[in-house]
Amino acid sequence: MTYCLALKLNEGLVFCSDSRTNAGADQVSTYSKMHRWGVDGERQFVLLSAGNLATTQSVLNRIKRDISERAEESLANMHYMSDAAAYVGKLNKAERERHVSTDDVNAGFNPAATLILGGQILGEEPQLFMVYPEGNYISVSDITPFLQIGEKKYGKPILDRIVRADTDIDSAVRCALVSMDSTMRSNATVGPPIELLVYKSDSLTGGCYHSFADNHPYLQSLRKSWDEKVVHAFNEMPSLPLDC
Repeated sequence: MTYCLALKLNEGLVFCSDSRTNAGADQVSTYSKMHRWGVDGERQFVLLSAGNLATTQSVLNRIKRDISERAEESLANMHYMSDAAAYVGKLNKAERERHVSTDDVNAGFNPAATLILGGQILGEEPQLFMVYPEGNYISVSDITPFLQIGEKKYGKPILDRIVRADTDIDSAVRCALVSMDSTMRSNATVGPPIELLVYKSDSLTGGCYHSFADNHPYLQSLRKSWDEKVVHAFNEMPSLPLDC
């Protein structure tokens, strides 16, 4: 299983992903689900991935090959972020279809991958898109300025309560990590290392990247503080008078 999230704020973009893949209880591996490309001063892209690992790796290989071979369409020559999302969607759909047959579907094999593409091209504002296995995509809204893929239900409540477009970067980072930690606590198939990247609007650089092992001091401190404050808040809630 996987959990990845991305936030679009006035100050920039925040990306967070786990690194655990699971093909059964005895086949747990670690793969990065955060992938980056860019040209400083011109364009920056971040891709988060969830779903079939073979399809994801095929899409990544196509992206890298198109850049290196200076293909007619690549992330190196897109003029708009929406065009980049359409390009990634086309690759995603093609690779999914290449790996699936009727027999595979009947056998329960699912080659689908869902992606989050974010970044900025010079002259545009930063953007986030969710790219579906069918190749289509959506962007964030003003009401819900975040996207999630994978095991999203456990980490969504805090995002709904905290994240707005005007949320500052520091608060957004803490919120993203608490969202990830809540998911790891409730689903053992989501796990570290946790990758975090902060991209500030109009910087057009690779951003600020961190990787957290489960025993990372900051992650442990954040987890302990959140647990204590949740318990304290619960104990401060008014009781319901029971006449029984």
